[in-house]
Amino acid sequence: MADPVRQAGRASFALTAAAMVATPLVARGRRAMLANLVVGGLAGVTLCTAWRRWGSGRAGTALAMTAAATTAVERLGTTTGFPFGRYAYGTALRPQVAGVPLAVPGAWFAMALPAREAAHAALGPRTSGAGRVVLGAACLTAWDLFLDPQMTAEGYWRWARPGRYRGIPASNFAGWFVTGLGVMALLEVVLPPQADPDGTAVGAYAWMAVMQTLGFAVFFRDPLVALVGGAAMLPIAVAAAYGHSRQGRFLPRPAAARMAVAARRGAARG
Repeated sequence: MADPVRQAGRASFALTAAAMVATPLVARGRRAMLANLVVGGLAGVTLCTAWRRWGSGRAGTALAMTAAATTAVERLGTTTGFPFGRYAYGTALRPQVAGVPLAVPGAWFAMALPAREAAHAALGPRTSGAGRVVLGAACLTAWDLFLDPQMTAEGYWRWARPGRYRGIPASNFAGWFVTGLGVMALLEVVLPPQADPDGTAVGAYAWMAVMQTLGFAVFFRDPLVALVGGAAMLPIAVAAAYGHSRQGRFLPRPAAARMAVAARRGAARG
């Protein structure tokens, strides 16, 4: 029988991929719907990944808590300037809650688990939780080196004091890292890491790293963002893919472990 959660994850990935490919083909100013589709599809992939590995209850809790926490932080940011710097959302991205587009907390959730699992795979199974939290926050912040230039160029938000990196101040990335630390700590509790990192989540991080590097280099014709974002994300993606492949050789999969336990119990009864 087909796994409906797996099928939903595949459909979500197809939606994300199609929307990403279509984005540079649509005139600037008309891409808001595609931005929502990219984020929504990627969030769907993450939700289905978490559902299949940790169960529906934990997956739903992770989604709800991450969305609520990051919406609160974004609202704080637009009203006080902390922790990202002073900025304001436009009206293009809708719907919005408390002045924050739903796509924004959706993006935080969508890449949080891939970032954590990429960090877990890159560091190996014996690393501490603190190590995963710190590198996971760095992985998440690396993605924003692509995200913020694109969204700012589309006019989805604007900075009161533009910075040197495509108009984005350095405080934004510091704020992303600090917020990412909180999100990673939340995932450590709600979706505790298992011995072998999730391959789908690691693959999602690598996919975004490759596609966004190519997208900025070829289609958006912005070599600076391609270079900076690619230099931040691609090495982590490669290390995570290599680490996941090594752990796959030496660590038993959950199903194999259960079969081994059943075999030992059968032998004991015999």
